[in-house]
Amino acid sequence: MKGRVLVLDQIDGRQAAALLVDGRLEELAIDPKDDVAIPGAIYRAVADRPVKGQGGIFVKLPEGSGFLRQISGVAPGQRLLVQVTGPTEPGKAVPVSIRLLFKSRFAIITPDAPGLNISRKIKDEDRRAELSAMAEAGMAGADDRLGLILRSGCLEAEDTAIAEDIAAMRGLAEAVLADSSGPPELLVDGPSAHDLAFRDWLDPAVDDADTDPDSFDRHGVIEALEALRTPQVMLEAGAHMMIEPTRALVSVDVNTGPDTSPAASLKANIATARDLPRQLRLRGLGGQVVVDFAPMPKRDRHILDQVLKAAFKTEGETNLAGWTTLGLYELTRKRDRLPLADLLPRDLP
Repeated sequence: MKGRVLVLDQIDGRQAAALLVDGRLEELAIDPKDDVAIPGAIYRAVADRPVKGQGGIFVKLPEGSGFLRQISGVAPGQRLLVQVTGPTEPGKAVPVSIRLLFKSRFAIITPDAPGLNISRKIKDEDRRAELSAMAEAGMAGADDRLGLILRSGCLEAEDTAIAEDIAAMRGLAEAVLADSSGPPELLVDGPSAHDLAFRDWLDPAVDDADTDPDSFDRHGVIEALEALRTPQVMLEAGAHMMIEPTRALVSVDVNTGPDTSPAASLKANIATARDLPRQLRLRGLGGQVVVDFAPMPKRDRHILDQVLKAAFKTEGETNLAGWTTLGLYELTRKRDRLPLADLLPRDLP
């Protein structure tokens, strides 16, 4: 199926969302099994104790602890407003930040980052002028600490919807910022899978959406999830890559299959480089990633360097460290979601 389709369903009684582009799974979100801190959630916390050597401090949350890397000016016992920045790994504290974002489909309120900004993706000068006027009107009389970013979806959105989003996010931010006293407490829950999909993935101008029951099965999402359970990813001409997470790193091994020629190696390596960001994203894998590409001449490495750079360009916090002396390729990717293996039930519908 051509085009973009947003598919909303449930897995094991939990919300799940998928974005298909030309029939291929590109984005996936599934609510966690347990009552855990969801990225984007905002808490009132209490600073606990610094962690020597790690440049951070533990903070007390309603259930458990969070870890805050920014400690300048933070003293034990101090009340803080913090936002969850990523998934909680087993046995570790919840990663949090004091940099809060109140995000909706069209607007982002940025406390302690004042200014009115419009997404650079909106190039039309007339539309930018209209949005600038809406931003000024929506933030008139607001606290000087509050900033506003109007997102790229504002280009085709109705002015009324944009104004409503600005007012809603401003009101929420002002209410939360005024509620810093008291014991640790959840103030704003993180977005569910469906909320996240509508907020960050849906483009009403070009996307279709299927919210009917069994939509995952109807669009082939269940089949794609079953494929993501296995380490093997098939490539062209019998080649494949094996993606296997370990405690220390994610190992990726590229094999050409029956064809062992240099041309086959380069072709398989390029295919791996192009699909690797999507595979890591959908599988919920991050941290240190080590790729053992199929054997090829060193002179061809610059080709892979360019392909990898282009492939990971929009992948957020990724560091392409490059080649090791043993001929492996290293990169790091921020863990931005729970591993898919922890989210799926043993048996899919």
